Amino acid sequence: MELSSILYFLLFPSLIFFARMADVTLGTIRIIMVSRGLKYTAPIVGFFEVLIWLLAMRQIMMNLTAISYYFAYASGFAMGNFVGMWLEEKLAMGYTIVRIITQKDASELITHLRSNNFGVTSIDGCGAEGPVKIIFAIIKRKDLNVAINIINYFNPQAFYSLEDVRRINEGIFPQKTSRFDGTSFHPFKSIRKSK
Repeated sequence: MELSSILYFLLFPSLIFFARMADVTLGTIRIIMVSRGLKYTAPIVGFFEVLIWLLAMRQIMMNLTAISYYFAYASGFAMGNFVGMWLEEKLAMGYTIVRIITQKDASELITHLRSNNFGVTSIDGCGAEGPVKIIFAIIKRKDLNVAINIINYFNPQAFYSLEDVRRINEGIFPQKTSRFDGTSFHPFKSIRKSK
């Protein structure tokens, strides 16, 4: 296979695939940054997103009859969406409000959330089946697994919902790694549950 064929059938489609994957990944991250109010970082990401897109489109426009370029472009778009969402999960930017509603006594749950430096506000409420405790906590997304592990350990039947927070003013947030890390939770090594 001669060099021009290798470039036409292998190298250029691969470059288009990776360029498109990169620009869609950056686009996903940029949209998330805009929704989180990161007004200084989002334009920089957008600049590189469009620059990469222009390079990929240039190759497509120069070779309109190359069907393999179209498949590379579409495949890169699909992969870019996946990689962008995966990367956003790993970056865990921003804050989340956790709302917990439970009929069970929530004093231990509240105590252990606070002992892990989560700011917690609780109020009494009335649900369909009687009195409930409603607990609110605004936490960093990177600490979300820690909070969920605490909820599931101390009150596994509790209903909880999550919502992204665009902006906060003040709050109480963990300063160091918690004993309830997101991957391995060993409750009997760190605390004893009261009877």
